[in-house]
Amino acid sequence: MVEQPALRLLEFKVFFVYVLLSTKDKNLYIGFSENIERRFQEHNNGEVDATKCRRPLSLVYYEAYADKDDALGRERFLKSGSGHRFLKKQLKNFFMKIDRGVEQPGSSQGS
Repeated sequence: MVEQPALRLLEFKVFFVYVLLSTKDKNLYIGFSENIERRFQEHNNGEVDATKCRRPLSLVYYEAYADKDDALGRERFLKSGSGHRFLKKQLKNFFMKIDRGVEQPGSSQGS
């Protein structure tokens, strides 16, 4: 019997680039964080100046990176015109459903 090598998981920090949708003004906010759950709470609790008047916010997209500089570079890109076009294309179906008023998972209606 041949022994299989043990699966070794790399231990590293994870850096997130995320996109929030304001349900108030329907605009996007793009950000970076090492703790996406905490940061999302800060946004919705009004602790972030850039979004406190745009609440409530929904997390509509995120990417995870093993390298901080890669994540920061991606955040810069997504904030650019090309990045906005990428998001529009990437989230095409989501935005079509929002425009039609279709209920999204995690919303208060339904279930």
